[in-house]
Amino acid sequence: MGRTRTDQDADVIVVGAGPSGATAAYHLARAGVNVLLLEKTAFPREKVCGDGLTPRAVKELIAMGIDISPEAGWLRNHGLRVYGGGMRLELPWPDLAEYPSYGLVRKRTDFDEILARQAQKAGARLLEQTTVTGPLVDERTGRVIGVTARPTRRRDGRSADERRGDDQGRRGNEAAGPAEERTYRAPVVVAADGNSSRLSVAVGRNRREDRPMGVAVRTYFTSPRHDDEWLESWLELWDGPPGRSNLLPGYGWIFGMGDGTSNIGLGLLNTSKGFATADLRSLLRTWLASTPREWEFTEENQVGPVRGAALPMGFNRQPHYRDGLLLVGDAGGMVNPMNGEGIAYAMESGLLAAEVIAQALARPAGPARERALSAYPATLKERYGGYYTLGRIFVKLIGRPEVMKLATRHGMPHPVLMRFVLKLLANLTDPRRGDAMDRIINAMCKVAPAA
Repeated sequence: MGRTRTDQDADVIVVGAGPSGATAAYHLARAGVNVLLLEKTAFPREKVCGDGLTPRAVKELIAMGIDISPEAGWLRNHGLRVYGGGMRLELPWPDLAEYPSYGLVRKRTDFDEILARQAQKAGARLLEQTTVTGPLVDERTGRVIGVTARPTRRRDGRSADERRGDDQGRRGNEAAGPAEERTYRAPVVVAADGNSSRLSVAVGRNRREDRPMGVAVRTYFTSPRHDDEWLESWLELWDGPPGRSNLLPGYGWIFGMGDGTSNIGLGLLNTSKGFATADLRSLLRTWLASTPREWEFTEENQVGPVRGAALPMGFNRQPHYRDGLLLVGDAGGMVNPMNGEGIAYAMESGLLAAEVIAQALARPAGPARERALSAYPATLKERYGGYYTLGRIFVKLIGRPEVMKLATRHGMPHPVLMRFVLKLLANLTDPRRGDAMDRIINAMCKVAPAA
């Protein structure tokens, strides 16, 4: 690539310190890679999320050596409590060799910072309040060889450089550098900058319109249900009076936070005719008005505003690697189309990217290194491609109200069928030693074409 190591700021630059970026930075640092992690905000910071973690995400937290004990502030859950078709059903997380049999709950204001600090402890250099303004592209080869960035100004108008002394004293971070735009160089760059992924767009990798997209809204309420040890999912969202209107493709959730509050929200897929005109905040109010009064989900108990976010699903931005730039997490559209889960896949893709990059950097620059980096998209498709294809079929089906009604009314009365559905939707199977359900789901994923 024509540059000596002394001309580089890092071996790898990771843009975005959310779950995917922090996980990638952690595993890269553990592998001895010189990694620079750039984050436009300052921790702690809020993100719109359900705050619930399935066993897939728990496995990745364990792999990062994070203390997930109740004493460290984590609330465990046993599984999913489902409401639909006039019924209530509790479905424990499956007992598998591949994944633990419990989930967790943690607010994103804490969660993201825990991961980022763990990456720092492993040796990653974290620059907060540093906004990446664009890719640095080699004009001769078209390869991404770094990024340009400038300090992010806070609400008080002061830049990170102007607050350097305060930040160093409080966090011990590396200073954010001079106030003007500067350039950071590395032979490999990881885009972990979320759904909009401006870094990806800047090099021509736009969102695929043929892939599903979800939208979610959430807020918090003080409630006596705050210490519920089950994640709760409501499968019936109506665009009008229940039974006299359309059943929408999505679900509502109630996740107890264990701190006196519950995270309450709903998500909707763009596969229904009413998606474009749906008022999710109004849907949320209507749904909560139908919940029991003793749960206290009333206006006076609401904590904070209703916030919304997009859910990029099913590999909706590709290619996941080209010309020195890898995409992880939401930047690569990794959200599970079946259930809207994003954190587990963000962390898993961060780990996969780190493994590929570490192997590539152990080879000389040139064709050998490029071959190793080019394996990343194939690795992703091998792991998720068939499953995400099934997911795209699934979201098209439930976008039809008559299919959604049939599924809720006739599926809920059959616990064995619902256990199968839980494994399928949560993507929780053992790949080698599973039961009959696992073998069926794994076979379906293998025969479905990856795209």
